[in-house]
Amino acid sequence: MNKNYRLLLLLISLVTLLTACGNKYEGDFSFEIEDFTYTNQDGEEFSKSDLDGEFWVASMIFTNCNTVCPPMTSNMVRLQGMLADANIDAQLVSFSVDPEVDTPELLKQYAAERGASFDNWNLLTGYTYEEIKEFVKKSFKAPLEKLEDDQYMHTTRFYIVTPEGNAIKAYDGSKAANMEKIVEDIQAMN
Repeated sequence: MNKNYRLLLLLISLVTLLTACGNKYEGDFSFEIEDFTYTNQDGEEFSKSDLDGEFWVASMIFTNCNTVCPPMTSNMVRLQGMLADANIDAQLVSFSVDPEVDTPELLKQYAAERGASFDNWNLLTGYTYEEIKEFVKKSFKAPLEKLEDDQYMHTTRFYIVTPEGNAIKAYDGSKAANMEKIVEDIQAMN
């Protein structure tokens, strides 16, 4: 065998191997979530690496929201219960889009008032507005804008993130009926 032929075979084998190691979960898209280390509702450091090997559902909220965040948070509580009922081990992560106001204590109170349990749910803060705006844009391909009266325009989507850290599906988090679909989709991938 000549040298070029062996090199070609090696290259084909390598490409085949790398293709086989790709994302095994099918979704509507594949957005790699950037690494992060933020502060959760208990004032503890929480990182993307804490989610390695697990499915998780991400959302963006803020406690001073007077429109979509209260129903989204209630729907996340609903989802948390449905995942437990279906015996699905998945994590929930909510990123505050108003980190200057949303302290760990305020996030914990806000979610607890809506019935949250913190066994598998981390509400995150501990960054600047500019940092979270860039993170949301790069990781979730979603806009984030500060509006008048201390309000924010942000996505209402809940994202399924794979154990490898790729967001692959999104659902309107303001609609309670979508929580069942999220449970079904995670179940089908397990």
